[in-house]
Amino acid sequence: MFSLPMALTFCEIKIGKIHQKCTLKWNESLVCSMYHLLPVKWISKINDGGISTQFFMAMMVTIPVLNFGMLMGWQSPMTPILQSPNGPAPEVITDETISWMASITFFPPIFCGVFVGDLADRWGRKITTLLTSLMLVMSWSITLFSLRPWALIASRAVAGLACAGCYVVTPLYLKEIASDNVRGALGSLFILSQNLGYLLVYMAGDMLSFASVMWICTAIPVVHLLAFMTMPETPVFLVKQGKVQEARKALAWLRNTSPDDKTLEEEVQLMEIEEEYSRSVRRATWKSIVQDRTTFKAFRIALNVMLSQETCGYLVVLTYAGSIFEQASESISLKLSPNKQTILVGAIQLLGSIVASCIVEQTGRKWLLASTALVTGMSMLALGLWFYITSLSIWLPGWLPVAAMCLCIFADAAGYQPVPYVITSELFSFQHRGMVTSFVSSVDALSDFVQTKAYDPLLKLLGIHWVFIIFSSVCFFGAFYTIMWVPETKNRSVDEIYALLEDGRQKEKRKDIENDETSRL
Repeated sequence: MFSLPMALTFCEIKIGKIHQKCTLKWNESLVCSMYHLLPVKWISKINDGGISTQFFMAMMVTIPVLNFGMLMGWQSPMTPILQSPNGPAPEVITDETISWMASITFFPPIFCGVFVGDLADRWGRKITTLLTSLMLVMSWSITLFSLRPWALIASRAVAGLACAGCYVVTPLYLKEIASDNVRGALGSLFILSQNLGYLLVYMAGDMLSFASVMWICTAIPVVHLLAFMTMPETPVFLVKQGKVQEARKALAWLRNTSPDDKTLEEEVQLMEIEEEYSRSVRRATWKSIVQDRTTFKAFRIALNVMLSQETCGYLVVLTYAGSIFEQASESISLKLSPNKQTILVGAIQLLGSIVASCIVEQTGRKWLLASTALVTGMSMLALGLWFYITSLSIWLPGWLPVAAMCLCIFADAAGYQPVPYVITSELFSFQHRGMVTSFVSSVDALSDFVQTKAYDPLLKLLGIHWVFIIFSSVCFFGAFYTIMWVPETKNRSVDEIYALLEDGRQKEKRKDIENDETSRL
């Protein structure tokens, strides 16, 4: 039998164990409840699968795009300064020079876009990105050296080479470093970075001196040029070069795992299989794209969605933003300086781009593109009707065009601008991706150049209301085309996307056969 002290000791031990178990269970429940808190859960989620590393890499890749956005936006706050008799320029910059500065940037990409794509396939995505930053450094340096008309135009021409690099190699880089579950979000960072560049230079132009803005804009590509040398090449390109071990290490860093991970090994093997297939067939040519009906159908889809995006009149809305604010201020208490107006427009652009990055993986590419194209078209139509009705001396409230313009800018940035780049990069294998992206980039540059030079004659010939109405019809056509013929590419491989395109073609064949049989009967 137990003595009283022994019994008490036994009870103490039992009570201690029960207390320890309860404490452990309480701690476990506390950890679980803490995990389900949004910030902790979100941090755990972004670390899983290297999502945080991929976003970091994507931000590094898109810094040249951000700086190019700064270069394009720089003209807005700096034009009044350059045209001022007391400005830093040795002579007053004329409207003709400003017009050429706006349009010449899109002229070099018309011809060199194809060569940039070939360069990215031969020398790699990393070297081409470094060359893009180098072109930006050269462009800003010319402007630092001289502000004479020839220097300003030459600076923009050099920036056109950087434009080709941004619009060709950056979407490829983003696609080839991303996991399937974040491919759309990383792809949409392309336009987000560009719009962030616009907003930053608008704010800098409003708060800082002319010289300070120039030095900040020059420093960004210089720092990127040095920092990006430490970044890895895309695993897809390394496999193409036969550097499988380097590809495995780069992929392990991007996925936040070890090089021996089984899932990682499967991904590398898929890349090797794709590369072996591309080597087994003849070198990719335009003839091979045209002859393969499914690939040619994908090419037509990519070209159409990109052309719809580029010719939707977005540049015209941005150009006419000041006039809309001015006319709206006559009927509502909206008194903003020109710089404050551009900052507001830039903020709306950036907000739309952030929304696109957050929802593109939930909504999918197809319906986000179709819905934002439709909203952009409705906003354009509202602007056109407002200008037409007010031209007939009929009063309409001034908040209508401001609301329509803000909705147009938001919808365009939230889907109509970024999604076509994502779709184009996902529609093609490595074999054709560089060729198609560079060609589409050249066509887009030609479209932008024609729009910027033909805008004033078109405005004088038709009037601003018809210009907006025409652009709205382009948006409506883009929405209709997307719904009818653009496949959903979210979380699908190229083979799965082509199977969808082939199934659509087979359905058309079956309909033709049924119609023939019916006519025979």
